[in-house]
Amino acid sequence: MNQVSKLQQIAEKSSRRIIGLMSGTSLDGLDIALCRLTGSATETQLEVEAFNTLPYDQALVNEIKAVFAQCTVNLEQLCHLNASIGRLHGQMVIQQLSEWQIAPTAVDLIASHGQTVFHAPRRTSDSLNFDSTLQIGDGDHIAHETGIITVCDFRQRHIAAGGEGAPLVAYGDSLLFRAEESRLLLNIGGIANFTFLPAMTMESYVICSDTGPGNTLMDQFIQQQRSQRFDINGQLAASGTSNSDLLDALLDHNYFSAPFPKTTGPELFNLQYLNQALTRSQTNTLSDQDVLATLCDFTIQTIVMAIKQLNKTANIDAIYVSGGGLQNTYLMETLQAHCEEINMQSTASLGINPDAKEAVLFALLANECVAGDASTTQAIHAMPSTSMGKICFPS
Repeated sequence: MNQVSKLQQIAEKSSRRIIGLMSGTSLDGLDIALCRLTGSATETQLEVEAFNTLPYDQALVNEIKAVFAQCTVNLEQLCHLNASIGRLHGQMVIQQLSEWQIAPTAVDLIASHGQTVFHAPRRTSDSLNFDSTLQIGDGDHIAHETGIITVCDFRQRHIAAGGEGAPLVAYGDSLLFRAEESRLLLNIGGIANFTFLPAMTMESYVICSDTGPGNTLMDQFIQQQRSQRFDINGQLAASGTSNSDLLDALLDHNYFSAPFPKTTGPELFNLQYLNQALTRSQTNTLSDQDVLATLCDFTIQTIVMAIKQLNKTANIDAIYVSGGGLQNTYLMETLQAHCEEINMQSTASLGINPDAKEAVLFALLANECVAGDASTTQAIHAMPSTSMGKICFPS
């Protein structure tokens, strides 16, 4: 059977087994979610059959950091990483399937987000004429390594259709989680983003946007100062005191007054941004604990600002949280204190492992690419209704 005929057969099945892959800005490893998807569009039903994160070794992390969010890079290294990460992701899928005792032939599709190395919305620079983004980890290499048809490079179509290439979770969130209550699905990864799902009874748009930094500034700072990957449970931040002068300097950027939807990344919110804020606020002598407390407060305040802006037009009944920020006990307790009138839970209460959510939603995007119809996507404020993903056939 030729590959196009095989793809047609997959599209015509009542349900599909799809592996979602996600590698985020934390660079901690590859999230692998094995999903069973039945139907498509508003009829979609999703079951997560298995999930795991396979860690990256430090050598690979260092290679990615050398090209990640850098304006100037070694093009030979970038070119090599595009292929080698694709091959590695394919090998990691085969390794994980073996551990789950599942044959590759039992999987219909792989949905690969890739590794973002640069995100450049035009709002960030006067020299940019249009939005752009770049994810590496070539899908053809994944398909070749696994023998499984691979759908990848989702963000490019979103940009081509008039979006910023992020955040894409709104498309899956709107299909899976809209209900009788109005919901805010909040993901606190390297960057924090949300999807606002109005109650089914409300004639209102789904809204999706980044809010600003999630864990990225805290992680970058502690990696520089303490050679730790992250502040475990937010213990160091909890032992410090947020500094109002530094916080004001961090909040002094026109990104925060821009309307939804908007995107950002470590290209803006990085150690250079922090160092400039420290200098402007004359707070260079703060302890590590006080800087971390302020950075945590920065993340919280920008999320709360977004919630308050949304609540001007619609009341949020419940907040469902996912992403690595859930592991920061101090951050979550402080955020809950700011939102004490809103029910806040993890996405586990919706049946989705909060660590797996992004990988799961890319599996859903692949399902829509192969078996869906872009016109059935629910209205999402200022974001295009489009089918996303490039299809890579195995050899």
